[in-house]
Amino acid sequence: MSDIVIKTEGLSFSYDEDDGSRLAVLKEFDLEIERGTFVALLGHNGSGKSTLAKLFNLILSPTSGSLYLFGEKIDEEKMTEDDLYALRQRVGMVFQNPDNQLVATIVEEDVAFGPENLGVPPKEIRERVDKALEIVGMTKFARHSPHQLSGGQKQRVAIAGIIACDPEIIIFDESTAMLDPIGRAEVLETIEKLNKENGTTVILITHYMEEAARADRVVVIDDGKRLLDGTPKEVFSKTKILRGAGLDVPQTTLLLQELADEGFALPRDALTPEEGARALAKILSEKGRKI
Repeated sequence: MSDIVIKTEGLSFSYDEDDGSRLAVLKEFDLEIERGTFVALLGHNGSGKSTLAKLFNLILSPTSGSLYLFGEKIDEEKMTEDDLYALRQRVGMVFQNPDNQLVATIVEEDVAFGPENLGVPPKEIRERVDKALEIVGMTKFARHSPHQLSGGQKQRVAIAGIIACDPEIIIFDESTAMLDPIGRAEVLETIEKLNKENGTTVILITHYMEEAARADRVVVIDDGKRLLDGTPKEVFSKTKILRGAGLDVPQTTLLLQELADEGFALPRDALTPEEGARALAKILSEKGRKI
């Protein structure tokens, strides 16, 4: 039997508007996420994906429906503050702007901030900080000032701060949006390492289709509802549905699909440049052309 760490049943959430009305953002949303998986959440602005993440992290409370974390139904009327606090510690969150998450003038002190506030003993804090910095590849910057680092390095320090709190799930809410391509690559490599080597359950909210293509599973949200759910190859083969939801597909996938529409015998589900190159090399080789 699979180990479900997050489950929603008919989960709905509405925001209060200034005119007294309510804006429904999530509408009877059903979802299950298994421990140790890497899930990408996609959706246009306002689709509800960030709201969903804040519900998972217990920053927000559902308007209706049920939310289960680690098999426990969240009922704020029956649960104590200590109960909720303990659950929040198990779900970490990394936001878009790393500058908003850095609180100290030295990298290792910043990483230690979370565990200190959790009451972790000093010796264990030292161990957690060293391990977290090693995981994100920032050990040699331990005594540097965070504000002298690049955007990608700052975000890796922010991730280290979450790792040091030892959560079982980490949600990345547009965590690469403000970074250049090098910074995005650094952070995505860190995310994959956390998932594959540490077994951390990862939920990645992103606008970059190439990032989502590297997940185990892609969930597309549209107008507060689950529109698509499957492997990257399954989801990104639904080009028309994705475009109808204001989304695109990875550039490699789009190129090969357009060539396939012109009659070339090419796969429609290739996701990475490497897959695309192999497919093109194969068809050129079959036609007797030199690569």
